[in-house]
Amino acid sequence: MRAILGENYFDGIKDELILFENNTDIFSKLEAFLAKHKKSIKLFFISYDLKNKIEDLNSSNLDTMEFPMLHCIIPNKILNKNEFQSSFKGNDKIKFIPELSKEEYISKIDKIKTHIQQGDIYETNFCYNWESYQKIENCHLIYTKLSKLTKAPFSVYAELNNHVIISASPERFIKRRGNQLISQPIKGTSKKSVDRTIDEELKNKLKNDPKERAENIMIVDLVRNDLSKVAKKNSVHVDELCQVYTFENIHQMISTISCEVPKNITFSTVLKALFPMGSMTGVPKIRALELMEQYETSKRGLYSGAIGIMQPNGDFDLNVVIRTIIYNKAKECLSFKVGGAITIDSDPEKEHEETLIKADALIKSCQ
Repeated sequence: MRAILGENYFDGIKDELILFENNTDIFSKLEAFLAKHKKSIKLFFISYDLKNKIEDLNSSNLDTMEFPMLHCIIPNKILNKNEFQSSFKGNDKIKFIPELSKEEYISKIDKIKTHIQQGDIYETNFCYNWESYQKIENCHLIYTKLSKLTKAPFSVYAELNNHVIISASPERFIKRRGNQLISQPIKGTSKKSVDRTIDEELKNKLKNDPKERAENIMIVDLVRNDLSKVAKKNSVHVDELCQVYTFENIHQMISTISCEVPKNITFSTVLKALFPMGSMTGVPKIRALELMEQYETSKRGLYSGAIGIMQPNGDFDLNVVIRTIIYNKAKECLSFKVGGAITIDSDPEKEHEETLIKADALIKSCQ
């Protein structure tokens, strides 16, 4: 195992916990593992399908990546940046094929909007998969290119047993510092322009777009509700609402919600209350999860899950696994997913265009 999580570099495995969907008592096994290694740094790789152990849900879609439901690692070494050596081999250009054509995507969005019109849901996050089958000689090179293109604050590179993760996530799922939890959902995306005047217009358009703001506010309400399950009374606050942040390749609308929690709250209790994150689900949450299993063709796997670090004192920081390429070594398959929020005001053509904006840096990093 070699891994980079943000500015942290790790090498080797001292101990690990790997759990798949057929495992029982996942949360009790997780808490036992965390208690065993209380004084160590822990790395988490949590798949979206952990939802099936939290709610009465299931997933039967195609699973190409076959990533574990939960992988927790006690790293053997903490490295400095200079110690993290990578191969000098290059890669052939990689061509990704989307599982849905534009026409198929638009058809699915129209059907999803019917559910919104009928009142089944108010908002949901619909995703689809892109794949390429070929041997990758140097995954770290892809990560290096992707990092330069995005400068994402929650980036990840991890060489695991059977997979390599290459992530440029801009989104925080949940952070704990002492007795405080902080969540920062992203809803609202705009492309950037090299022309400063046009770029400022794009930012202002995103900031004032009624549809994008409505998407964001609905998810803020969902996150407030999720946090209230574990928060001390009257401690849930919206610290920042619908603020536009600029990244290297994209503009994003981000809100910040926080709360105070009891000192002895467990990691599993927080996960059960908040996972999967609101920005990747919808409103109401459970019905949105059920419908997306119906309309999405492939399992999300690690995508829409979370990756992060827990410190020996119990503080942790988890990202949202988006803008992420996953390589299955055995199948020699490279895969990423893109998606977006669908509301009653969604224009299917524009929603498809937004997925291409999100895919752009991922595709360029493989050229």
